[in-house]
Amino acid sequence: MKKKILVIDDEAIVRRSCERTLEPEGFDTKVSASGREGIELLEKEPFDLVLLDLKMPDMDGIEVLKKIKAAWPETKVVIITGYSTVETAVKTLKLGAHNYIEKPFTPDTLVNAVKEVFEEPGQ
Repeated sequence: MKKKILVIDDEAIVRRSCERTLEPEGFDTKVSASGREGIELLEKEPFDLVLLDLKMPDMDGIEVLKKIKAAWPETKVVIITGYSTVETAVKTLKLGAHNYIEKPFTPDTLVNAVKEVFEEPGQ
């Protein structure tokens, strides 16, 4: 069964590059341009993994992460950010993010981060 991934990022190029990278790897990928839209998609169907941008205009990634972990604790979250600091990384990991990757990222970095989530025991 294909793993389902939701990409929540306000940048169209990031959403498109994630789709183009992950679909050929066998992942079922959906995209959302905002935190609110992403939450609405999660309410309609389950996802195995959410790739979540930290800086978005309507609802920031920290707020979305908290909502995901409260409502769907089994859903893994990997933060994608162009504004990485140690403080932010630690905060997101403490809130339940599985990992984070920095923008701009290469297709290999993205695929490796996603596969690492699913290669853990119990996945």
